[in-house]
Amino acid sequence: MSKGQLVFVGLGLYDETDVSLKGLEELKQCDTVFAEFYTTKLGKFDKKSFESQIGKEIEVLSREETEKGDKIIDAAIQNSVVFLTGGDPMIATTHIDLRLRAIKKDIVTKIIHSSSVATAVPGLLGLQNYKFGRTTTLAFSEKEYFPTSPYTVIYNNKKMGLHSLVLLDIQAEKNQYMTANEGFELLLKMEKKLKKLLVTDDTIACVVARAGAPDSLTVANTIHNLQTMDFGPPLHTIVIPGTLHFMEIEALELCANLPIELRTKIQKL
Repeated sequence: MSKGQLVFVGLGLYDETDVSLKGLEELKQCDTVFAEFYTTKLGKFDKKSFESQIGKEIEVLSREETEKGDKIIDAAIQNSVVFLTGGDPMIATTHIDLRLRAIKKDIVTKIIHSSSVATAVPGLLGLQNYKFGRTTTLAFSEKEYFPTSPYTVIYNNKKMGLHSLVLLDIQAEKNQYMTANEGFELLLKMEKKLKKLLVTDDTIACVVARAGAPDSLTVANTIHNLQTMDFGPPLHTIVIPGTLHFMEIEALELCANLPIELRTKIQKL
């Protein structure tokens, strides 16, 4: 029977000050702290200052070490281990798998939740969270690798009148973070291939840049106009709206500077 525990602690969206008081308490009381920053990227993270605050060192794991998980599981068999992640810990499939592996080894698991892009982006835009369909991710294309599944997800969401949260690829080991501009380019390429008139220059879309940061940016406009804009440093997120409630349209005008003349192009409830 294991005597240890594995506690998943979310750091939120911007920096270490977003961590909850409950998470901070777990960090101060545990034996070992691991962290990963490849599934998401904080706006900034002062590792040395945070280590001083919690009184222990933080071992940042690579993508391979995190996905393999042995180092975390082995440490948690007899000790109290905290696994730090950006955003909310259970958004990433890798973290869910890690928790299941721990449970199978009789390791007690706990989750200290935090803010997530899944709730922050709709909130910043003023869109109703329950009207979002399946989330999808745009990946960098490589050689012959050009998946079009995100297009299909958006298409199916749109058929049901649902909004689509479109996450953009992160390759932290290469310091590559997809921009909204690159994301729109990929979606337009998918349109040329699949030809369902889902994504065109006139399609209204939203961009949220640096959700949770003091300089976060929210913009709604046609894809043609959005492609000409500079949204600043990562991370960027795209939303393709479905059917909009009149209050959501007003929110996009007030919170995301949607031009008034585009009202007539919006599919309403």
